[in-house]
Amino acid sequence: MLQLVRAGVRAWLRPTGCRGLNALAEEAVHPVAKPEAVVSAGPQTPVLRRCELPVPATRRPVQAWVESLRGYQQERVGLAELHPDVFSTAPRMDILHQVAIWQKNFKRISYAKTKTRAEVKGGGRKPWPQKGSGRSRHGSIRSPIWRGGGIAHGPRGPTSYYYMLPMKVRVQGLKVALTVKLAQDYLHIVDSLELPTSDPQYLTELARYRHWGDSVLLVDVAHEDMPQNAVAATSGLKTFNLIPAVGEQRALVLPPAPRVHG
Repeated sequence: MLQLVRAGVRAWLRPTGCRGLNALAEEAVHPVAKPEAVVSAGPQTPVLRRCELPVPATRRPVQAWVESLRGYQQERVGLAELHPDVFSTAPRMDILHQVAIWQKNFKRISYAKTKTRAEVKGGGRKPWPQKGSGRSRHGSIRSPIWRGGGIAHGPRGPTSYYYMLPMKVRVQGLKVALTVKLAQDYLHIVDSLELPTSDPQYLTELARYRHWGDSVLLVDVAHEDMPQNAVAATSGLKTFNLIPAVGEQRALVLPPAPRVHG
């Protein structure tokens, strides 16, 4: 009964054109059940989408050896065919330079800040009379032409250097980088990132034995869950980075290769 009275009061307060008292009374007696939110049990939308494009008939796929990380010897377990549009593109160093500068300035923030003449301490009065002293005319020692005065047109940080490159330029820069790294033998494909041990010394000696260089980037293309031994081995090494392909900003297009590290 109390719900019916409240519904009637709301009906009187409603403007013309709203639902009548009968509809409100029916709603009070038989409340309309709110539809429950449907929770999808399927997988979420992937962050990274893999595109498997066919190789044109006029071009041949690029072949690279597939290695293994289970021993110090550079054991070759097979061949991987890579798309020529990604791993055999023209070496555009100008585009690669643009992408490198963009990545350098992507998160760059300058906190340099100088004081203007309105923020410098002192200088409230005229330093000397306008006439009679023989010196030049000045109205305040906070003027930018005075030593210790304000700075004209100085930095007023924080200043962000963020800008966005077109998607095609970023993709082309990644293609050029992968092509150059593969040609210089700095990019290797392995069948799995599983290591026989979680000792960081094993990974360090493996990189030294195979001449990988001082810095190694391990990228998992297959899934986001990294092998436990690889995570434990790289956690204490500053020169080894282990990331999934989804979290890599520069990994916009990747071939259907098992794993890539470089």
